[in-house]
Amino acid sequence: MTSKTSATSTLRTTRFSILDRSRTIEGGPEAAALRDTVALARRAEELGYHRFWVSEHHSVPGVAGSAPTVLAAAVASATSAIRVGTGGVMLPNHRPLVVAEQFGVLESLFPGRIDMGLGRSVGFTGGIRRALGTEKDATEDFGARLAELLGYFTGAQTVHPQVHARPAEGLRVPAFVLATGAGAQIAAAAGLALVIGDFRAPKKMLDAIDSYRAGFRPSAFWDRPYVVISGTVAVAGTREAARRLLVPEARSLAYSRVHGVFPPLLPVAEALSGGEGMSARERGFYEDALRGHVHGTEDEVAEALGALIDRSGADEALVTTSTSDRAALLESYERLARVAGLVGRG
Repeated sequence: MTSKTSATSTLRTTRFSILDRSRTIEGGPEAAALRDTVALARRAEELGYHRFWVSEHHSVPGVAGSAPTVLAAAVASATSAIRVGTGGVMLPNHRPLVVAEQFGVLESLFPGRIDMGLGRSVGFTGGIRRALGTEKDATEDFGARLAELLGYFTGAQTVHPQVHARPAEGLRVPAFVLATGAGAQIAAAAGLALVIGDFRAPKKMLDAIDSYRAGFRPSAFWDRPYVVISGTVAVAGTREAARRLLVPEARSLAYSRVHGVFPPLLPVAEALSGGEGMSARERGFYEDALRGHVHGTEDEVAEALGALIDRSGADEALVTTSTSDRAALLESYERLARVAGLVGRG
């Protein structure tokens, strides 16, 4: 078991960052979720978090963040020092030239603060995929799309000699691959940083990290392997209070597994009391969705996270927490910042 002193030491030498998915709350406007994301970024900067990333989801009732580079621009405009990026832009949904141009503009406007997090996912349903002009098998082309995208920054693209990504060419935007086991190999071969989760499957995560490090080849973007572990973390005054933070997201996930629609978050009290209406199948998904996350008091979270970081050798932890209780969410990030000693690190 990791000692309290050892866990604290580990956390205080690790970078901590936030991924926010602009989750909507039942009955609330989607615009409020986007404004909440920007407000959270400001607070994250005050607390000393290293990065603040936003996500990409299309036609999802429970997520307002559909245009990550646009939202990243708003976040960067509202902050002054924290790094800002995407977790991530789903490359199968976009032409690499356009992605390069977007990040070139961001880096030009906010030099030295932009991260390019890239993922392989496609739309949640067939209708969404068709609207995006892609299909399930588009993930198989990820490596080629990634190489084309990176070539626009280095000037090594081979599409056509007249094609240049303005103003991206010549810029160095740190690139990250959001990955599972297969994606880890792509990140290693491309010489990019690896973002991997979740905390609920530590052995699978650790095996992928080992494979990534073994296969890493230096590139113009990273000269050594860089590992970011990502997962859900909830911190509160008691373990039960921390668990309450997880309930709205678990209910939403369980509903999506049964009904095919990812809904807005229920208020915590309603999420806790509404379980009687779930079918046995939905309840099974709900119970599973609550398992394996890092949650508890400050001491409990410090011990659990410290052990994960020690085992993985991670350079950074990217934390994501979704709940309908905004005050409790902010408190959770404040408590985590205190545990990790973020404020005053410089």
